[in-house]
Amino acid sequence: MTVNRTAAVVALTGAAVLLAGAASPHPGAAAGDSRHVVRTDAGSVRGVRSGDHRLFRAIPYAAPPTGEHRWAAPRPVRPWKGVRDAVGPGPLCPQVASAYAKVTSVEEDCLVLNVTAPAAARRAPVLVWIHGDGTVGGGRFFDARRLAARGTLVVTVNYRLGVFGGFALPGLKDSGTFALQDQQAALRWVRRNARAFGGDPGNVTVAGSSFGAAAITGHLTSPGARGLFHRAVLSSGEGMMDMPAGAMGPGVPAYPFYNWRTTREMQETGVAMASSLGCEGQDRARVLRCLRALPAKKVLAVPYIMNAFQAFAFGNEVLPELPEKALREGRFHRVPVLSGATRDEHRLFVGAQYDAVGKRFTAAQYDQALTTAFGRNAGTVRAAYPLKDFPSPALAWATVVTDRMWARGIHAQHTALGRHVPTYAYEFADRDAPMYLPLPGRFAFGAYHASDTPYVFEDEAAQPRFSPAQLRLSDTITDYWANFARTGSPNGPGLPPWPRFTPTGGVPHTQSLAPHRVSFVDYAREHRLGFWRRLP
Repeated sequence: MTVNRTAAVVALTGAAVLLAGAASPHPGAAAGDSRHVVRTDAGSVRGVRSGDHRLFRAIPYAAPPTGEHRWAAPRPVRPWKGVRDAVGPGPLCPQVASAYAKVTSVEEDCLVLNVTAPAAARRAPVLVWIHGDGTVGGGRFFDARRLAARGTLVVTVNYRLGVFGGFALPGLKDSGTFALQDQQAALRWVRRNARAFGGDPGNVTVAGSSFGAAAITGHLTSPGARGLFHRAVLSSGEGMMDMPAGAMGPGVPAYPFYNWRTTREMQETGVAMASSLGCEGQDRARVLRCLRALPAKKVLAVPYIMNAFQAFAFGNEVLPELPEKALREGRFHRVPVLSGATRDEHRLFVGAQYDAVGKRFTAAQYDQALTTAFGRNAGTVRAAYPLKDFPSPALAWATVVTDRMWARGIHAQHTALGRHVPTYAYEFADRDAPMYLPLPGRFAFGAYHASDTPYVFEDEAAQPRFSPAQLRLSDTITDYWANFARTGSPNGPGLPPWPRFTPTGGVPHTQSLAPHRVSFVDYAREHRLGFWRRLP
């Protein structure tokens, strides 16, 4: 597999920016804040206490992955003396600015986390947030005060991104999984230190969206994650998705396993990358020394390198088998799951590529896209999704891909999980959700990919635009999350009831989350999954 092809097949997750920039940086200390000191297993940290929450930022959970430790398993933090300041934002892991996230970093000493705790927390449920995208972002972008106000201690995590988190090379132990190893190191930090902040290490929920949710799918099947969490939240999770040809644009090939690559595939990409950086030869140890000696800035300067490793390798000690297969066959850690997607997942990607930037997606392009994706079945799909049923060809194509790729994969995930563990399925259906990304134009994004994230985390670009009904929906969703973190069920007093997703015995329950309607939706019927199951 070449670097360019790998970059192409992970383009969707790369475009799934929302988890990197979905929430604004948490505000710093305000007037009236008081300093607060907590003792961790590596030393004391000083945060701030403000109103009903306490905030600690940039706490190291692993030693710097620099020099000979670049592309190696995370190591314990060296203890420090005195009190470490934990008030200001910490470093971001190495990343390159993009059209949707204007952030850059070359700082490899970046394995830090942030804690937002209720002011008077005592054995509070813990929620660990793994941000998405996989090439940009960081834990500091997610403001968890609303969850803390509901009695939840929230930890947001930095992990190595792109080439620094997914690089693989023959002979490099567990390569292609360094991002997952970082996340597990953060979960072990939580197990050791949650109690010091008022949290319960025996009640930990791991949550994430998009690439972050895919990572959690990996943890559900990873031996090293056993016992590190007790519930999971998967938002727009990609763990059981495949991708038809052209779904992410002309020239992007089909791929059967969306986020997963064999270790061999990732290693082949690593060899190609090393050669492009001037580090080549049969002596893999020398190649690795050469790569580790390069400045991070030089590694980041090579086109496609970050996206080329925006996936997870399986067939190693961290991920022994393909997670999609393990879930389908019931081999995963038995924890309750809250899982869902948005109603119009793929509108973001179509709008970002075409209409929102002034490139009209035409009827002819729709026909060509159907032919590329479905070959001899293109006519059958066209008849099921005729242009006359949609305001534009772009929305027709977005609906086809939402149903075929996203909804089919999400429903398969719910079914696989629901056979073995309590599973609560949802569909976020607010088609007037504010667009918080810098996308021009007036494209009808609807309930786009990860548009539900600002309904849980504070976001200064989205929430000031919420209507009263959207504010109520935000409260309802946040209540559901907090209840789930506390008890393993989203249900609670004053909330619309949310039955479990049960794959057998009638139509499984999926909770529709919309401003004026929180109730049941027949997810499979809405997304025409019967049609897609019958298509060869």
